[in-house]
Amino acid sequence: MMMPSIFGENLFDDFMEDAFKSPIFGKREKNLMKTDIRENENGYELDMDLPGFKKDEITVNLRDGYVTISAERGMERSEKDEKTGKYVRQERYSGSCQRSFYVGEGVKQEDMKARFEDGILHLEFPKTSQKQVEETHRILIE
Repeated sequence: MMMPSIFGENLFDDFMEDAFKSPIFGKREKNLMKTDIRENENGYELDMDLPGFKKDEITVNLRDGYVTISAERGMERSEKDEKTGKYVRQERYSGSCQRSFYVGEGVKQEDMKARFEDGILHLEFPKTSQKQVEETHRILIE
């Protein structure tokens, strides 16, 4: 990096990159679905950044103790857009992304609460009871 930038890239990024490197979600894939998980006395709270997505483009599924969060967005191109010109550079994201987290086999769908506002998905789910480890008793040898 030759010059610092507040935008996460600099003037020469495109020229200095490996030409054969092709990340799945583009240059900013590391910025997708950033997540914070907090533990409290009742359970866990998960906050996930999903900027630019709408509520109906996000799904949350629970299966076999894993919660899977998926987001999908397509870029509609109309004939009007094609008549006005070609894209020289297109950076806005279109596609899908997904992350999964283990929450425990004891968590049920009705135990989870979810809301989405201001580009942040907020999930709450309870702690599952952990199995007690059997205590080992040592037998003295005479």
